[in-house]
Amino acid sequence: MKALILPLILAAMAASPDTKENWSLCKEGNGIVLDPVTATLPYSDHIEMSGEQMAFVLRWGVSEDRSFTSERSLVFPMLRTIPNNTHASLMQRVATDIPSLLSVGGRCLTGETVRRVKLDGYMEVESVFKAGSSEVGLERKIFPSTDKPLMGEIYTLKNLSTRALTVIVPEYSQVFTTPKEKGVTGSYVIRADILGSVTTVLQPGDSIGFGACFQAYREGDKALRPDLKAELAARKAYLDLIDSNLILDTPDDVIDRGFRFAKIRASESIFKTAGGYMHGPGGESYYAALWANDQAEYVNPFFPFLGYSIGNESALNSYNHFARFMNPEYKPIPSSIIAEGIDIWNGAGDRGDAAMIAHGASRYALERGDRDEAERLWPLIEWCLEYCRLKLNDDGVVLSDSDELEGRFPSGDANLCTSTLYYDGLRSAAMLAKSLGKGSKLAATYNRQADKLAVAIEEYFGADVQGYHTYRYYDGNDVLRSWICMPLIVGILNRAEGTIAALTSDKLMTPDGLLTQQGSSTFWDRSTLYSLRGIYIAGETATANAFLRHYSSRRLLGDHVPYPIEAWPEGSQRHLSAESGLYCRAIIEGMFGLRPTGLRSFKLTPRLAAEWDKMSLKHVRAFGGDFCLHVSRLPGNKLEIRLEDNTNGTARTWKVADGSTIEIKLGK
Repeated sequence: MKALILPLILAAMAASPDTKENWSLCKEGNGIVLDPVTATLPYSDHIEMSGEQMAFVLRWGVSEDRSFTSERSLVFPMLRTIPNNTHASLMQRVATDIPSLLSVGGRCLTGETVRRVKLDGYMEVESVFKAGSSEVGLERKIFPSTDKPLMGEIYTLKNLSTRALTVIVPEYSQVFTTPKEKGVTGSYVIRADILGSVTTVLQPGDSIGFGACFQAYREGDKALRPDLKAELAARKAYLDLIDSNLILDTPDDVIDRGFRFAKIRASESIFKTAGGYMHGPGGESYYAALWANDQAEYVNPFFPFLGYSIGNESALNSYNHFARFMNPEYKPIPSSIIAEGIDIWNGAGDRGDAAMIAHGASRYALERGDRDEAERLWPLIEWCLEYCRLKLNDDGVVLSDSDELEGRFPSGDANLCTSTLYYDGLRSAAMLAKSLGKGSKLAATYNRQADKLAVAIEEYFGADVQGYHTYRYYDGNDVLRSWICMPLIVGILNRAEGTIAALTSDKLMTPDGLLTQQGSSTFWDRSTLYSLRGIYIAGETATANAFLRHYSSRRLLGDHVPYPIEAWPEGSQRHLSAESGLYCRAIIEGMFGLRPTGLRSFKLTPRLAAEWDKMSLKHVRAFGGDFCLHVSRLPGNKLEIRLEDNTNGTARTWKVADGSTIEIKLGK
């Protein structure tokens, strides 16, 4: 069966007729570029960008005549609307066409020809316009402020003609005032302004700059008059910070670039709320709020590797918010804490949220390597594990009302996802207990419970489904589900071969990733990325690398770029941010096989593709350190693993058989 898996996955991925790569890697810098000459036109897309006080989704396109169109969907999470629920962020769409407001040589700009669109943590658009018989170049730079409730657009107009042109950049303001009764704190003002209005004569070859600002504030407050060049510089400084840590270096530039973009999206979507820093999924729906899956389970365990201080702060803050709801009766913790922390959402009942939190919090604490933080998180981890233990049914698996899909697909009264997350939480908590000196007895208890649960998972969920020796997702499930990958990611591999064959079969695999359920048309990136991680962990490196290469190319260079997405058809493939964290974890925990074992220790099982001679992960900031991992191929099916410890300037080298696991301890 193993020999058939790779051809099957490649055939399934190639099955779509619309897999053209419209984008290419930028030769200078770390961005990607769309060339309208080679792209399929008309081209349309949407991308989300975020800062601490706002987010926007830019819906944009290049028409067949190569003109640029755009609509800005502005989101202000800390300007709350009524009812103050999950979706109560102030939002407004603005389609103001700034170039149409200009006067050049007494003419309006017409006949736009887009020369290039570039994405590099912000958007650049280069165009040429007609102004009567003259030509001008116009460059746009579109970006969010890092810390203010505004987005900026910087324009540079260049005279490409042979004669002087009189240019008028008009004074312009567009103002929306919301009804007082619709806002938690009354009316809000949303406005668009041109900054840098001027009338000037532009000589041939000369340029002039101006800007546009889109912002919102409470009625009675003053509008900001930002320095947009300083705002763009701050955005670039943020990007430089993200680029300087957790650097993937492999022979595949597409995977490296996809990893870089995923780091940006995973870490930018953190909002400075009244309840502290809160990572938000985004998607014009989910802001200033926390979820047990998106934050506690998916993205929080990513931040220690990146070493992004605001990311780590948001992770700890999210666990502290969930800890507020611990109770002696062991009633369920809410699925989501909303509205800057003042309310909750629990509309899907118990989704296995305690298992999600136990898994995520224990991994985060180990990876962070901060004893004080780990001690603060320990009561929450203990409570969540005990909650799950009390929810075991007579067959020894965990009961829950639903799962993270919240009833979109059936999950029975006990699902595979919840039990495997609980299993991993037990294993991680046992390691954390040892590191914190909680006693060997407690660690042994958690490990015994995990051993028993592994047997129960096999006996209750293990099944032959559609001819594959894999798992049923719940009692009565008789079709394949993508979440059958979950045992793989926690190291339960006794049905790995059949599970991987099922995941990569044409019953689940599509060019856009895995179907949620066999026979449906719905795909979610989260289960696709979990599956990718699990296939690496199971040692099927060739399959995993082919999968990763196709997926990365599809998301980074295809027709909807540049980040992992939530789902389709729901949400129209929104760029929800936690999925980008899962992409990075598929490489850290899958390709490199990094599994935390203590506050200063981890196991490493690198999966170096046969066609690669080396791969590196540089400036990993986890376990209280800063280190680089280099994996190189040696003759005789061996690998050389080199760890460079940047905190003390030392290096260590191991020579091992391909597929071997080593344990590494940092510092003291």
